[in-house]
Amino acid sequence: MSRSAFVKSTLLLTSATLASKLLGSIFRIPLQNIAGDHVLGIFSLVYPVYMVALTLSVAGIPIAISKLIAEARTNGELSFIKEIHVTASILALLFGICSFLLIYSFSFPLASALGGHSTRLALIVVTATLLIAPYMAVYRGYFQGFDDMKPTAISQVIEQFIRVGLILMIAYYFVHKGLSDEKVAGGIMIGSVVGALVSLIYLRLKYLRSSFKQTLSRKYTMQLFISWSKHILKLSIPIAIGAITMALINFIDSFTIPYGLRSIGASETRINYLYGIYGRGLSVVQIATVFATSIVLPLIPLITTKLAAGDKSQVRSITEKTYHIAHILSWPAAMGLLALTLPINLALFTNLEGSNVLAIIGLSSVFTSLTILSTGILQGMNFAKQAAMIIVFGIIAKALFNIYLIQLLGLRGAALSTLAVYIILFIINTMFIYRHYSFSFRKKVVTKIVVASVLMGAVIGIPTLFIPISEWTRIQALLYLVGATVIGIIIYILQLQLYNVVHKNDILKNIPYLSQKGRAKK
Repeated sequence: MSRSAFVKSTLLLTSATLASKLLGSIFRIPLQNIAGDHVLGIFSLVYPVYMVALTLSVAGIPIAISKLIAEARTNGELSFIKEIHVTASILALLFGICSFLLIYSFSFPLASALGGHSTRLALIVVTATLLIAPYMAVYRGYFQGFDDMKPTAISQVIEQFIRVGLILMIAYYFVHKGLSDEKVAGGIMIGSVVGALVSLIYLRLKYLRSSFKQTLSRKYTMQLFISWSKHILKLSIPIAIGAITMALINFIDSFTIPYGLRSIGASETRINYLYGIYGRGLSVVQIATVFATSIVLPLIPLITTKLAAGDKSQVRSITEKTYHIAHILSWPAAMGLLALTLPINLALFTNLEGSNVLAIIGLSSVFTSLTILSTGILQGMNFAKQAAMIIVFGIIAKALFNIYLIQLLGLRGAALSTLAVYIILFIINTMFIYRHYSFSFRKKVVTKIVVASVLMGAVIGIPTLFIPISEWTRIQALLYLVGATVIGIIIYILQLQLYNVVHKNDILKNIPYLSQKGRAKK
């Protein structure tokens, strides 16, 4: 594939991932509106457990096999491709089945550790997706190994649209029928199963019609399976741990926040409700971090390719540009969420409950984005094991902070814990990257970005402290939110130009894939 075609393919994947992540984040808002905070709480408690199990059951296999297939093609060893594909498929199926059986077998104690018995049905239903999704993910990695990102992109969008559509339709129908929160939460999880199944069918049909199919040049034996398995797992497991930064943190939240709330006397119903309030913040943060989560997937192989070619200067350049664009986008998003907490809460979630929690989690979004990106950069630099160790440290810190701070401050303690942990992880990641591939921090530029974001936030946020927003309707809050967002964007962009942070088309030039496309045209 030519450089131009590769860039277009990568941009397509990034755009599809962005759309998929955005849709996967926004749907929690209408879900909360339809089914309430209790159902959102059960969903938010259960889903991280599934996401961690899914990622570990896939074990980073898509990224691993895409790298192995790409290497085999580069070295002219096409006979290895089918062996890699078969081995990865078997591993994915085994991991998926084992993960499902493990969670199903321990569903009672898991549900008890989460929010109580009311979470068990939702946990079992969503875990059934593990019987499908790992095998589906192997096909995505296979196509990516041939530099064809289109099947992955389309399958992501298909899966997310079906999943989200079914979740909202089932929620509306079950609530209309007057079913319990437990049954509503369990029912909506069917959307994940069906979405993964339809995506798998699309990828399988695409594979059967593609020109990438390879055949085995020798008999496939147990010895070959063991040999390739070791190779795949050695490469993929650290990637898997690093790839689920947010999911692991949310996973720890699912267990330690209920534990902390239970220790201060909260009942099962109260825990589900409070976690629903906490879930409001998670929903907003996921929207704010879609750029970071979308760009990481193609960023990893891009950096790996430059390193393999011995082009360290390009690695530094990509790192600097990625950090630069992340700062430009993440700081105003975080300050905007902080400044507009009250109208956001009322407009999106119907009331002002938990606004202080929402404000803290909103502020943490900048460090969440930077942590996700820096973890991806470490993986691309072949420091996946180190990235995994840093994440494990963050998980331990999050658990300890949650338990301690919740007992002191209640639900606000969990939000402060999130903010603190992501700041720590971002600092550690950045220091590690700088130690091995020193790059320019652009301190003055980042300072200007932060100042511009704070001033923008002050202009649109201070009025909300003097306006009786609690007496507003949702429409009034939404109108203020839209108007303030437009004004905030204008103020921010004008400041960036005034401070000489950006110029015309500067943002586009600082996105690695677009800048490569420009050079290719020349």
